[in-house]
Amino acid sequence: MNMKKKLAPITELMDSLFQKKEDLEEVKKLVPISTWYRSIRYKTEKSWSCQRRVVTKVCYGSDGLKMRQVVTSLPASKIPPSKLYTKKYCPRGEMENRIKEQQLDLLAHRTSTQTFQSNQLRLWIHSWAYVLINAFRQHCLKKTSLAKATVGRIRLNLLKLGARIKISCRRIIIAIASACPYQDILSIANKRIKTIPDTG
Repeated sequence: MNMKKKLAPITELMDSLFQKKEDLEEVKKLVPISTWYRSIRYKTEKSWSCQRRVVTKVCYGSDGLKMRQVVTSLPASKIPPSKLYTKKYCPRGEMENRIKEQQLDLLAHRTSTQTFQSNQLRLWIHSWAYVLINAFRQHCLKKTSLAKATVGRIRLNLLKLGARIKISCRRIIIAIASACPYQDILSIANKRIKTIPDTG
């Protein structure tokens, strides 16, 4: 059945109840988000030599119709479509996001030196930096607005700040601008980082 035809009565009902220019934030609460998963067999005209299993995710809500497809070799008898999409495909995509985060935010893709050893050393340094920032995010930014922030956002908002540094015999004073929008989070992170036990 055509999904657009199936959902057309809901759209027509909303159009009849509310004007086009009206603020539809309240209307969005009336239309629950529905999600369906389904397996289909599909074959392209030229590029595929045989039919393949395609798992389709269909979401419909106040924002309209959204569809996603995943091509897989796993048979439907071993894993149902909803489990394949949520337990196999989504975690894999999240893992790829972390690799992308390391490459783009920490510039781990810059391996342009002439020797393999120096490029390997660069990649190690970028990997160590990612491990450190990820540990900082997990332990020091928990329950803050940056708890799920990307590495790039953490670098931009917390680490790349203009500051005045004073070094004395007993301490190092870092003075940031009073207008810094993230000073509360910096204060929380500073208190939490002091509580991490020294394993050295």
